[in-house]
Amino acid sequence: MRRLAPFAVSLAAGLAQAAAIAAPWNGQPQWWLQLASLALLAALLQRERAPLSAAALGWVFALAWLAGTFWWLFISMHVYGGLPAPLAVAAVGLLAAALGLYYALACGACTRLSRPGSAWNSLLFAALWLAAELARGTIFTGFPWGAGGYAHVDGPLAPLAPWVGVYGIGFVSAALAWELVALTSGKTVAGPRWAAVGAALGLLAACNVATLRSDPPPGGPPLTVQLLQGNIPQDEKFGERTGVPFALGWHREQLAAATAALVVAPETAIPVLPRQLPDGYLDDISTRFRTGQQAALVGIPLGSMDQGYTNSVLGFGPGMKVAYRYDKHHLVPFGEFIPPLFKWFTRMMNIPLGDFDRGGVGQRSFEFHGERFAPNICYEDLFGEELAARFADEATAPTVFVNVSNIGWFGNTVAIDQHLHASRMRALEFARPMLRATNTGATVVIDRAGRVTHSLQRHTRGVLSGEVQGGRGLTPFAWWVSRLGLWPFWLLVALVPVAFAWHARRSAHAHEPAGT
Repeated sequence: MRRLAPFAVSLAAGLAQAAAIAAPWNGQPQWWLQLASLALLAALLQRERAPLSAAALGWVFALAWLAGTFWWLFISMHVYGGLPAPLAVAAVGLLAAALGLYYALACGACTRLSRPGSAWNSLLFAALWLAAELARGTIFTGFPWGAGGYAHVDGPLAPLAPWVGVYGIGFVSAALAWELVALTSGKTVAGPRWAAVGAALGLLAACNVATLRSDPPPGGPPLTVQLLQGNIPQDEKFGERTGVPFALGWHREQLAAATAALVVAPETAIPVLPRQLPDGYLDDISTRFRTGQQAALVGIPLGSMDQGYTNSVLGFGPGMKVAYRYDKHHLVPFGEFIPPLFKWFTRMMNIPLGDFDRGGVGQRSFEFHGERFAPNICYEDLFGEELAARFADEATAPTVFVNVSNIGWFGNTVAIDQHLHASRMRALEFARPMLRATNTGATVVIDRAGRVTHSLQRHTRGVLSGEVQGGRGLTPFAWWVSRLGLWPFWLLVALVPVAFAWHARRSAHAHEPAGT
């Protein structure tokens, strides 16, 4: 029982970490719970001297955290895809287990390289934890859903977002969690440790003051917007006799009746290819906005067997003879492209799957009324480093983000809240508002400070009316990520462990007997 107790604690801490991203009881992020749960893991690691055991503790923590975060993938595979329940459960578990290996390696390396009583162990733990987060978010196309930093979209670490982004917040929270345990362990605390804590608190205070004194500069006057939420049941959405006719009719009516300056329809609001549409369908929409003073952004699949297919957004506006087009760049594995050797798995599900073509990184924005609207589709807004490519030139940088999504695949679950907090984090990082038009929710308007200013009740059919005011200027995060990508983080996670390993080697040589 004594041997199993640490793993039980690690399992419970991992589940608490999942709840911290978006609490099951209210959908809100719980920054304190994220720190507390990670501190529990840090406490286990500080008592464990065997690297393999530490790796096992980290893996159990990550398995519980990740499976508890994206368990709703089961709904898409079983409820809507028809995959047998045991296989759907196994698929979620295997994904969490595989991604958890990054954190297992981080925890094992931390125990191997850390030095008892060192004031710098918190830096080592934070760097290795950041390495695991980066690996999960980038390797094999990346799946960073539920990164620990998202729990801090509200709370004292939120002001760090315009400086270091969600990964940087995750790094700071890991260091604080380790120090929290070290400072309360009852052991004598060395001066350097207090100096490190003081420096961290000073940096955090400076970021808070800087954020309070420099409100993100606004753009032009507020612009009226209307965001469409069709709430079309996912099991009917692509039905030729039910969902498709209804979707075409309802979205066409709302686009025709729109009174706001800009109207946005969600991902695949038009759920069929243009050649499958009734005659004149797109022409009527184009004419409606080309000859007026309003504009529209509409989600639609494009392409053909010969040209390839894309998940896209079309934009229509005054005087535009050719529609604006944005093609999704970051595709969903198994949903929009099928990894090699996995066709057998996708054949078992009754979901319209296929291999889509990727759009480019940093595509141009949709310009209207002096604002530059930058679309992103579905979970593309989890990849801030890719959105940052549009900020390399401040003169053409987006002033408003527009996310169009359909996460009806996952039912009325916490997935909606988790995705909303990711969008809020992007608004904080770039000081840009985010419009979210979704099929089932969360359809909202987010301001430049990451606050939800207008929202529509989830899983209802309706139109959200609101206002948006674009942002100008570049945050420090937007400036350096648009030029350097995530390389500064990778450099940090490479240098810190190397420095610890070098110091350990040097100490070992210093303690060797003379003449050996």
